[in-house]
Amino acid sequence: MTPTQQTRTYWLEHAWLGTHVEPGVLLEVADGRITAVRPDTPAPPPGAELLRGLTLPGLANAHSHAFHRALRGTVQGGSGTFWTWREVMYSVADRMTPDTYHALARAVYAEMALAGVTAVGEFHYVHHAPGGTPYADPNAMGEALIAAAAEAGIRITLLDTAYLSAGFGQPPNTHQLRFSDGTADAWAERCSVLKERDHARIGAAIHSVRAVPAGQLATVARWAEERRAPLHVHLSEQTAENDACREAHGCTPTQLLAEHGVLGARTTGVHNTHLTDEDIALVGGSGTGTCMCPTTERDLADGIGPAAALQVAGSPLSLGSDSHAVIDLLEEARAMELDERLRTRTRGHWTAAALLRAASADGHAALGWDDAGTLEPGALADFTTIVLDSVRTAGPLPRLGAETAVFAASAADVSHTVVGGRHVVRDGAHALVPDVPKALADAVAVLRG
Repeated sequence: MTPTQQTRTYWLEHAWLGTHVEPGVLLEVADGRITAVRPDTPAPPPGAELLRGLTLPGLANAHSHAFHRALRGTVQGGSGTFWTWREVMYSVADRMTPDTYHALARAVYAEMALAGVTAVGEFHYVHHAPGGTPYADPNAMGEALIAAAAEAGIRITLLDTAYLSAGFGQPPNTHQLRFSDGTADAWAERCSVLKERDHARIGAAIHSVRAVPAGQLATVARWAEERRAPLHVHLSEQTAENDACREAHGCTPTQLLAEHGVLGARTTGVHNTHLTDEDIALVGGSGTGTCMCPTTERDLADGIGPAAALQVAGSPLSLGSDSHAVIDLLEEARAMELDERLRTRTRGHWTAAALLRAASADGHAALGWDDAGTLEPGALADFTTIVLDSVRTAGPLPRLGAETAVFAASAADVSHTVVGGRHVVRDGAHALVPDVPKALADAVAVLRG
């Protein structure tokens, strides 16, 4: 995917401009960026493309494991915990090759585009062949994901993930051998070969404090710091991880990360579920972000994280669909507020505007796309439109479009997605992947065997 060089104009029937909904807005686009935003345009001028409904900045899916999409429908029923779910996940990971991963990711990213997502943060740790033998191209799996995003028409931040151990002081298990580079230095050497492209940024990730020995955390953090790259980490998703960390190191995972220089303004903790008050102060005080993934967190029975307290402490919030039990960033935004209502038994923790910022501008910033996620001159021309006349969205006044989007709409209401000034989704159909359901079904069938 490369930004279009053609100058285009889009007339937005209604546009969310960060604080309010404005009727009749003209966007001028050139070289893949917004060059002008003109409110008070009550009718489309000749030659403008019409986007009926409410246009939002493109949504950022800040946390994705693309291959987990193959688990949808197979792990939601029955009993168990995160740890039993993980065994099923490993069985899918064991089957993947660069070609099958490319096919699945292309379809998954196309599904995201259909849901209004214009950028994804792919938390990528399936690096090698089963048994841990590197492919001829050691980054074949990562390159498959970068290519898949291009073919699906969205941007990607490949968060190349260090995953070195099964737990504190434990070597990788049989399934995890293909995740591991052996050492953080070897991880850094491999992922340093990856190159950024117009649609792709390269970031880093620490899978978790149980998966990267404490003495090697700083190596990953330093790699990201030297490149000014985003750094993500699964943090305190499970109480068992907290207990094991205290036993091994006498502190919480958050404290361990702080001691080794991992926290900071370019770092995002994913989940941040089971935190102490001191942990919340460390995350917020360092400017470390928080990526909440409510649909996965409730699907896996993880718990409800202290998102409101983290934001008050200074942690920017973003959203992700993680295991892709569903792919719907509007649902993630809605769920963050509604889960907090359940936890506290009070309402109104975030405005609709704040939730949309988490799903757009703040999510893009967490992925290193600071020039995306807003409808402003100079920003990347990435935006999405939801209809206001579906069975979910009909009725409310258009000026309440932000509230309608967050609290009533779903991914099914996305009609258009534009990335770099070109339509990737038009009238609900993907322009690059002609039959997304079939592409998903075919790719999942291969991995389920």
